[in-house]
Parts: sequence; C-alpha cells; structure tokens
Amino acid sequence: MFLHPLHTTIAPPPRFTFPFCYEPHPLCLQAAAEVQRYIASEDRWRDEISRGKMFGVLVVGAPGGGMGYLAAYSGQLCGRNDWPFFVPAVFDILQPGGHFKEKEAEISAINARLAELEAAGGEAEAQRRLDETRQACEAEEASYKAAMAEAKLRRDALRAGGADEAALARQSQHMKAELRRMKRRHAEAVAEAGRAHAEAGREAAGLRADRRRKSDELQQWVFAQFRMLNAKGQRRDLNDIFLAETGGAPPSGAGECCAPKLLQCAYEHGLRPLCMAEFWWGESPKAELRRHLHYYPACRGKCLPILRHMLQGLDVDPDPLRADDDGRLETIYEDSWMAVICKPPGMLSVPGRTGRRSVESVLRAQWGGEAEPYMVHRLDMDTSGLLVVAKSEEARRLLQAQFEGRKVKKRYVALVEAPRLAASEGRISLPLRPDHMDRPRQVVDREAGREAITYWRAAGQRGGHARVVLHPLTGRTHQLRVHCAHPDGLGSPILGDALYGRRADRLYLHAESIELCHPATGRPLNFKAEAEF
Repeated sequence: MFLHPLHTTIAPPPRFTFPFCYEPHPLCLQAAAEVQRYIASEDRWRDEISRGKMFGVLVVGAPGGGMGYLAAYSGQLCGRNDWPFFVPAVFDILQPGGHFKEKEAEISAINARLAELEAAGGEAEAQRRLDETRQACEAEEASYKAAMAEAKLRRDALRAGGADEAALARQSQHMKAELRRMKRRHAEAVAEAGRAHAEAGREAAGLRADRRRKSDELQQWVFAQFRMLNAKGQRRDLNDIFLAETGGAPPSGAGECCAPKLLQCAYEHGLRPLCMAEFWWGESPKAELRRHLHYYPACRGKCLPILRHMLQGLDVDPDPLRADDDGRLETIYEDSWMAVICKPPGMLSVPGRTGRRSVESVLRAQWGGEAEPYMVHRLDMDTSGLLVVAKSEEARRLLQAQFEGRKVKKRYVALVEAPRLAASEGRISLPLRPDHMDRPRQVVDREAGREAITYWRAAGQRGGHARVVLHPLTGRTHQLRVHCAHPDGLGSPILGDALYGRRADRLYLHAESIELCHPATGRPLNFKAEAEF
C-alpha cells in the first residue's frame, strides 16, 4: 500500500541525493506532485496539515525493475503513525497496550497525583506559611531591637543625671534576656514550619524523582527500538548512533522525520533508493520560516547523525559545501593596518570544518606571512560583497569596537522573490536565535532571541523581482535573510535563499557599501562595490 508506481521516461540520477543540500530531481518533483494531489484530496487531516507539516518522497528502484516512490510525513498525523498511502513508522510507539503506552500511563498517573497535591495546597501552601513565619519573626525581632536601642538612650540620659546604676543595669540585662528568649521561640516556630514544609514536599519530591526516572528509562527504551538500517544491511539503534556521533543522547523525535522513515522502509523491503526530497505543506510555524510546497533539506540536529549511518552503502552526491568555489577576491583598499575585500558568493569568510577556501585562508596565502588576517566581521558564504579585514590584533580591536558600538554603516542590496512590495520603506525588528536542532538556520524568538533591527527601502525592480536596499543596525547571523522572508518583515525571501526561500543560481544579496573610521587615524572611510544585479 505504500509503494506507488511512477510512470515516467525520466532517467534516474547517477547518485543518490545529498539530503542536507540538494536541488529536487525531476523524478522527485513528479512523485511529490502526485503526493500533493493525494494530500489535497483528503479531508480527514486537512485542518492539522493546514497548520504546517513536512512531507517527503523517496523514488526507488524495484527488485524486478521499474521505478516507484514512497511517501512519508514527519512525526505523527492526527495522533496516528499508520495512515495508508504513507510508509509506516520505524517503530510505532502508539501501539495500544504496548510497553510505551503502559509506561506513559504510569507517568500520567504521577502527574495527576502531583496536580492533586498542588490543588490541595501541599508544598506551595507549606512554603507560603514558612515564608510568613520567617518574615513575622524577623519583623518582631527588628521591632524589639529598636525598642532596646531607645531604652539604652534613655538609660544613658538617666546615668548622666545621677540615676541608680544598678537598677539601670538590671533593666538592660532583662531586655537582653528577653531578646534571647524571643530568638529561641522564633527558631522553634521556623523549625516547625520547616518540618511541615519538608513533610509536604517529601511526597512531591519522591513523585518527581520517580517521574524523572521513569521518563528517562522510557525514552532510552524507545530509542533502543529504533534500529536503523543502512544500504549494507547493518543495524544500529538511536542510542548507539547518537552516542558515537555526538557523545550524547538522541533528541526528542529522533527517527520520526521523513528521511529516516523513507530509507528504513526501502531497506526493509529490498527497494533501491534513487533520489529523495522533502516539502512543506501549510502555514509556516511562528518561529521558523517554512513556505507551502517549498522543498527543504533534512534537519541536522535530529537527522544528520542518523543519515550518516543510513546512507552508508549508497553512492551519494558530494556535499556541495565541501566543494571549493572558483571565485576570486578583489582588493578594494589596503594599507598597513587594514584591507577591504570584495568577496564572491560561495566563499566562506573564515575556515570551516570542510577545508573549503575562505577569505581568511586566501589572504593568509597572499600576504605570505607579512601580515596576519584578522576577520573583523563576516558575511554568509552565499552573500557577496565588502569585508573589512584587520592586519594586526590592535587594528582588529579598534575596528571591532566600531562594529560593536554600531558606528559602522553598512548597506546591502538584494532581490526578493516578490515582484513588488506593499510599502516603499520601513523598519524591521525581529529578535533572532539559532535553531539548535537545525543549524545554521535562525528562528524568530521574541522572548529568548537577540535584538535584530533592519531599515529598508524599495529600489525598483530587476527581472520581475523587487530590488531592496537594506541597512542592518545590528549584525545577527542571517539577519537580512530572515527579515526579508518572515511574514512580519518583508514577507518575501531573498531570491536564491535555499534556507528561507527557493534555490536559484546564487543568493541575490550583496554587501554594497561600508562606512567606518580608519583604526589608526580616525579618518572617515567609505567603500563601495556595486552589485552585479
């Protein structure tokens, strides 16, 4: 029921899709179109998927010849893992009466008991009484000490007038003794309230510890059931895979994304994977940027360790990020303190883990030890334009202080997908943070994100796309890309933005000008490098 014939004259690709950076193969586009028609025809989960869901297709070769495709959805769909038409889950945790459901019920019972304790006052009420007892005791002691101080002043005045010293001394001793008795009473009262609080919290603490233990054991058990295959026929469970790859435990939901489900089903049934693609259906999540029917790479946080294992034995396309670019650096300005470089698209600013060329490595080779390149700021690999590079640690410090103090003025130009924009200019303020499960993607987070502000204005059209000028006040990772793509920003991705929009021949974003002061003389400098689009 999950293998669907694919009637086509299109030839399969020579190698399997590199799932973290790809252009969908025409076979995947044909298969995805059929899946999309099926999705649109179904009413049973229309409302849920309209709120956003990732789907995937895997084109396979059958043992007896011919091609077909498998389809999958990420996670669960309306609380089920077993919808016809789609591949089954690698392991169905929702099986009625299964181990997961049994242990889940035990954890739910603990949660219910904790809720009962909270509703009855319990630990929170005992804590309130303990706090009130402490505050009352502290207030009474403070008041009595103030009275003792006033009494001492009166005694001092009486002594000066020749009053009986013995009587005054007895009064002082009485008040000190009373303070000691008061402190003992208070200590007993606080201790009693503390015992009541400890007693009230003992059951809750035991329940929480039991819940944590049961949850950890259940999660580890679940991940042990996800025994992932690769093309060599080797199986490894998720606990083993993530321990070897990351040194830690799998994240929640690992193994339930489209790509692992599709590959597992193909391997289990002797089908040969040919190419794969994943697309989004429905609204974008509030934080992430996903667009209806756009294609996306597999996530790195959950899927990268798994797919490294599952792709073994397949001839896979090379990682484009490891392929070197052929662009050349153009030096706009250079002196003994600094250089200004025009970076081509596709070149890293600083060395990465792949060994790919970077502005830093190219300059180090060009300067031949006469100076050391210190990167003052960065551009995304796919962004072209001006970069300021210091030639000493002192120059780096002085230049970076200008960036941190927001004294540097930067202007970017971009083409966005939309032919025109609703306004002619504006200000975008959308705080950003990394998507920890899918780096380097950034998400809008109005609570935990860092301030990110961009000013923009429309600058005509080019080839049916709106051209915009962007002035970032802050310099967050992917700031301009997210601010353009997000519905609360321009609402239109930059042309060629494979992360937040659609892939094209390049990312049409260029750092066109930069204004700053010379690190040694303070002289204002203004550099320009016009975009080619």
